[in-house]
Amino acid sequence: MFANRYTALIDACVLVSAPRRDLLLTLAEAEFFRLRWSRNIISETQSALRRIFAERDFQDHDARAARAVAAMQAAFPEALVDDQEGLEPLTFGLPDANDEHVLSAAVQTQAQAIVTDNLADFPAAILSPLNIEARTADDFIADTIALDEGKAVAAIRSMRVRLRRPEMSPQDFLKSLETHRLFVTASILSNHADSI
Repeated sequence: MFANRYTALIDACVLVSAPRRDLLLTLAEAEFFRLRWSRNIISETQSALRRIFAERDFQDHDARAARAVAAMQAAFPEALVDDQEGLEPLTFGLPDANDEHVLSAAVQTQAQAIVTDNLADFPAAILSPLNIEARTADDFIADTIALDEGKAVAAIRSMRVRLRRPEMSPQDFLKSLETHRLFVTASILSNHADSI
């Protein structure tokens, strides 16, 4: 995976998880891959974040969700797939018709991967002929780190140091990854605990 060739479309179910989102955006910023999303994915992400923040009784849940999405978009303005608003997305016969827009955006941007935690919704039988694979966030992040562990660990360390709510030691950070079911990623990074 090289930034000049490898493109990953990130599904909303991955973007709503702060640890997954932070790691993916950090690795994309370090130019391991090109990051892509669509207007529908951004809209779904903002709606899901709004619900999460409301469930946590944040009074400003709408504003928090909008800020999170705006920050992503500002950091990666090139990530937005021009999904030609007003045109119907392509259809592929996915098990959940609500996911057709995700695969349509992946095809449009010539992505090699869809990073999603809903693998069952993106069967290999449909994706393989399109030269696209569905990957969990954990597997995708772990494989990305393995491409150049030194460069990835340095980027992740910078990300961890910037965390303020709460601040995290390297050990706390690794525990947080496990809490958020990023077991493969935590396992790889545990070999670099002194560096992250």
